[in-house]
Amino acid sequence: MEDFHRYGAMKLYMHHIYEFQKGVRNLVLCTMCPTCASLVCSRLDNLGIHHAIQQVSTNKVNLFFGNELCLNVVRSFIHKPLNELSAEEDFILGVMLGYDITGQCERYFQYKNRNSEQQTPIC
Repeated sequence: MEDFHRYGAMKLYMHHIYEFQKGVRNLVLCTMCPTCASLVCSRLDNLGIHHAIQQVSTNKVNLFFGNELCLNVVRSFIHKPLNELSAEEDFILGVMLGYDITGQCERYFQYKNRNSEQQTPIC
């Protein structure tokens, strides 16, 4: 059953590559096992598509691929876990991944408000 699951996942990753090639997406983020990442990276290399990997855990990585300029921005902050991104970094990543702009604006202000409430005033 595990092989079938991975086959389905690989089809999804190949579809993301297709969408990037057709201009539907500028940047793609896939979370996967290191084995799948190795296979997908080989395919990306063969196609000349830029990519970057972020280690999440021993059995999971985030694979970003797409436009080189977008990846350069991603590389500036993937040295830390995605849940530790600043509100601005989170907003930029969401927009580059094609998330709803209005939703990203709402998320940004929620994130900023949450962080400002957690800060203690300096007396």
